[in-house]
Amino acid sequence: MTDPRPVIAAVRDGRGLDGPGAALIAQGLADGSVSDAQAGAFAMAVLTRGLGVPGRVALTRAMRDSGHVLQWNLSGPVVDKHSTGGIGDTVSLILAPLLAARGCFVPMISGRGLGHTGGTLDKLEAIPGYLCDQSEADLRRITRQVGCAIVAATAELAPADRRLYAIRDESGTVESIDLITASILSKKLAAGLDALVLDVKSGSGAILQKADSAERLALALVETANGAGCRTAALITDMDQPLARSAGNALEVAEAIRVLQGEPGALRDLTLALATEALALAGQSAEGLAQTLNSGAAAERFARMVAAQGGPSDLLERPEAHLARAPVIRPVSAPAGHVARIDVAALGHAVVALGGGRVRAGERIDPRVGLDNLARLGEAVGPDRPLAMVHAADETAADIAVAAVAAAYHLGDPADPGPLVRARVAP
Repeated sequence: MTDPRPVIAAVRDGRGLDGPGAALIAQGLADGSVSDAQAGAFAMAVLTRGLGVPGRVALTRAMRDSGHVLQWNLSGPVVDKHSTGGIGDTVSLILAPLLAARGCFVPMISGRGLGHTGGTLDKLEAIPGYLCDQSEADLRRITRQVGCAIVAATAELAPADRRLYAIRDESGTVESIDLITASILSKKLAAGLDALVLDVKSGSGAILQKADSAERLALALVETANGAGCRTAALITDMDQPLARSAGNALEVAEAIRVLQGEPGALRDLTLALATEALALAGQSAEGLAQTLNSGAAAERFARMVAAQGGPSDLLERPEAHLARAPVIRPVSAPAGHVARIDVAALGHAVVALGGGRVRAGERIDPRVGLDNLARLGEAVGPDRPLAMVHAADETAADIAVAAVAAAYHLGDPADPGPLVRARVAP
């Protein structure tokens, strides 16, 4: 092992990071030969001095290559999508089978929720028997047979990121755009993708609430992924209101199933927009994409994926028989008026307080709880139309959630929700 200190000093002094230096750091993170102190110093140097595009590409490639990189020999392109996270964002459950129905292969490696945003794996684990932890061999088998799989990352994929992710939290360097970019992309690109579409959220429910921060991250991700050899584009999308009408794991799965079966709304619209981008990046036509969704072809792929990963074979026919319901369901009443503003992050925190999310990694989640029938910006509410329905484990939790949801909604002049897709970032 070569001494990592000169690499750290070069970044600290603004001389950048080259390929060999990035490889030394990434391999040392993976095998433990870079100490925690050195890893923290490296992360702080990146935060304070930045890497620039070449250094960011070098770090992303090195972290990708610190473990297994999947290779595929399939009859269609290998594509994926990543979202920076929001409330009611259940796109992955619809997008993966939709792309599979169009001849793509989607080995989607996803994560769990932490903080106020939900995680795709937590949603899927609301389905009885669904196994997110699949071996690399099973990921390959399911992807080849079904066309899509949604799984947790294995220990062999981008191990350098797993270590650096924890170091960032401990060293106060979480907000580094360079490190966020390398973290997201190293895991995604380790799946051996031909194309990647990114959904970067902006607004009150996003991790990056300000438009300029979302734009910087989207540009960094697109530049870096393309520099690392994966065709990539990003959509900057609205998170000033929940994407779906529900927030909470079983409730969101039920809504995703309804969209797969033809229900309209923003969740469907954004899924189609992201799928169009993914197909274009993969060199495929998006003509008739909405019809593919309407026809039930995507729903059939979703059902096959659920069954292949251990879930019930009749989930789409009988979702109410498999998705647990909370014992207490209460409306959040409101005076007559129109929704002018929503504190979307507060809605996410209300779900967490109900038990539907986690504050610390490893905490158990209650899949039954959450919110549904959420009012949207500009919508009229009043005695006949509550702001939302709270699904809670007990009356005390319901009382707290009702108050939190009521406080998150602000009534006034009808708000113009603005565009769902705010911008597109492409090379």
